[in-house]
Amino acid sequence: MSTKLSASSEVARRLAFFKGLQAITNRVHATHDIDEIILELSKEICQLFDAARLSIYAVDASGESISTKVKTGLHSVQNIRLPIAENSIAGFVALTGQTVNLADVYDSAALRAISPELQFRHEVDDTTGFRAREMLAAAINDPESGARRGVIQLINHNSEGPFSAIAEEGLLGLTQTLGVAFSRHISAPPAQLRSRFDALVADGLITAEELAEVTRDARDSGAPVEPLLIGTLDLSHADIGAAASRFYGVPYEPFNADRVKPIDLLRNLKREYVQQNHWLPLEETTEGVVIMAVDPEQIRTSRIAHNVFPKKRLAFRVTTRDEFERTVNQFFEPSLDASSVDDLLSDLDEESDDGIFSDDVNAAADNELVKLVNKIIIDAYKQGASDIHVEPRPGKEKTQIRFRKDGTLVPYIEVPASYRNPLVTRIKIMCDLDISERRKPQDGKIKFRKYAPLDIELRVATIPTAGGLEDVVMRVLANSEPIPLDELGLTPANLEMLKGAVAKPYGIFFVCGPTGSGKTTTLHSILGHINTPETKIWTAEDPVEITQKGLRQVQVNRKAGLDFATMMRAFLRADPDVIMVGEMRDEETVSVGIEASLTGHLVFSTLHTNSAPESVVRLLDMGMDPFNFSDALLGVLAQRLTKRLCKHCKEAYEPDETEIGLLLDEYCADMHSTPAFIADPAAARQAVLAHWRAAYANEKGRFTLYRPVGCVECTQGYKGRLGLHELMLGSDRIKQMIQERARVAELLGAALSEGMRTLRQDGLEKILAGITDLKQVRKVCVR
Repeated sequence: MSTKLSASSEVARRLAFFKGLQAITNRVHATHDIDEIILELSKEICQLFDAARLSIYAVDASGESISTKVKTGLHSVQNIRLPIAENSIAGFVALTGQTVNLADVYDSAALRAISPELQFRHEVDDTTGFRAREMLAAAINDPESGARRGVIQLINHNSEGPFSAIAEEGLLGLTQTLGVAFSRHISAPPAQLRSRFDALVADGLITAEELAEVTRDARDSGAPVEPLLIGTLDLSHADIGAAASRFYGVPYEPFNADRVKPIDLLRNLKREYVQQNHWLPLEETTEGVVIMAVDPEQIRTSRIAHNVFPKKRLAFRVTTRDEFERTVNQFFEPSLDASSVDDLLSDLDEESDDGIFSDDVNAAADNELVKLVNKIIIDAYKQGASDIHVEPRPGKEKTQIRFRKDGTLVPYIEVPASYRNPLVTRIKIMCDLDISERRKPQDGKIKFRKYAPLDIELRVATIPTAGGLEDVVMRVLANSEPIPLDELGLTPANLEMLKGAVAKPYGIFFVCGPTGSGKTTTLHSILGHINTPETKIWTAEDPVEITQKGLRQVQVNRKAGLDFATMMRAFLRADPDVIMVGEMRDEETVSVGIEASLTGHLVFSTLHTNSAPESVVRLLDMGMDPFNFSDALLGVLAQRLTKRLCKHCKEAYEPDETEIGLLLDEYCADMHSTPAFIADPAAARQAVLAHWRAAYANEKGRFTLYRPVGCVECTQGYKGRLGLHELMLGSDRIKQMIQERARVAELLGAALSEGMRTLRQDGLEKILAGITDLKQVRKVCVR
């Protein structure tokens, strides 16, 4: 009876196993490429075969080796390349087509029993700490020609003993499915790829005769082949990099001008060594340390990179010689010689950061620290960062430095813990702050041209943090020209209304929004539009960020008693035509501004409010007389900055009716207080949709939207920022409502009826224009 039960349970297990195998087979047929099989199906395959992990190798274009993304766990991959030979298990299977089932890969006697030259390559075990035991490996063949396509390995049976006969039978069935998938997704490789340039011929970019001639010329002249290919045959670095990628079976890594120098990885490397050996660490990711190399196979087999990073996983990338040299120059540039900085960092005392105050001052004057701070500021300017954040952490944790680029904080570099006090002290010295005061916030300014040939200023704020530490935030103030009004990103309707409002001879106009939303930039664009030789324009700013010829600009100095209200009164005695005040944050400044606007002057200022109608109510709440204020008001422009889609890599797609309906819902959500929407919501929606189709759709009435992709030119698919605008003009109806102290909702409804678009509506129209996407608009236009 027990024998029957045992046989019955074995049949049940077998049925369950092959049912699971069939499900995986169906999913393999549905995959789009081989990477998807290993990245998406590894977990299910391992569970079915009761294995710890798997590897799938593919025969590369040369036909002499196999390469793979080997699964080092269930969440990470590592590139491996092996020759088709008996010196590895996968190479042996690829060579002979024989299935191998081993109980212990470290059992040399068992390996010799299969083949005298068979070895187990244990580099992955050495670098990851994983120890392989059982292994089941089988060949993947083309179903029609029988040609070898690859190898699949199952590693470490989770139950006791080697992989079972059922597992072996099932794996052979899976290899047939993989053979079909390989033949479908991998085109037959060229018969010969004997050099890194042969793929150029295979792809038809050059002829074999041209390659032979260039190679011969390079040999005769002693020059490298790459410059001759680029100079004489009009090829690009990307063409040569792609060909090398196919030859070596690893991704191509181009030069990236915005790459952050990995000081920790370069600490033990000198420029001469890097140039001699032609490899360079770029960054550490979830894959491991990314190694850029001209010949990644030579670096991998010689294990010189493994010797430098013995306990880390390595991920190799191939590049061109010219791009490698440019990256070396980028990391070891003369303005911040890497060897001296690395020596400085490695010589620092990592054990303590509680040195006496005088030690901080001496360290802050150290030549290498001075260079490091200068380099941080120069890199921030080159990368287009608006702010530099220096964030010390307690104990032995490193000080993190981050840049704000296009509104998002991105990591730049980490500095050893013992460097944090001297680093902050150096910055304080540069902006003449009290270096002995660490308990109170301080503000200052750095005129950077005193320290390097770069004419920028930085506004510095120090903030005491827990543990007796100090954070530093530096705002980069590049002395720049104003942006022309036509280039601010205003819609045509808003642009015409704005030009009409600021052309008035007197009145008051506000630009509102949170800190960092571009208010000052917009005001200077407006001033640039009305700046003529016959106009006298005074500005009071804190700080003066943008300079213009013809403007009389004053820096506010509260310590000296020069605040905004005082400066406005002074301006009124200096025969102005136009007055611009950096900010109106108190009743006195607003009162003087309204008084000036009523006495024949054009006044501009900013407010920290969320929307145009809210700005009006806020000013009335501050005590403004509604009649004087309504008479003076020309308009209020609310604005936000959102990320712009990268024009180099954004991907076009045609949205369905559901997605357009969602955008329409978002747009109409701001129209509920308008008379047209209250009277007939459906008709109001259709009117908006008709306007969209006329303005943004093609001749068939279909829209084209864009989604972010990401490339070397941008950050995660976005580059630069775009203004979203909400312009409410001081019309007769709005002025009357101000006198009646109308609520925000009533003002909003009236302004929308007169043609205003809310920030969200403006953003949605810019989505339809293909400039940004809904995710970014929602980030800055929450209601």
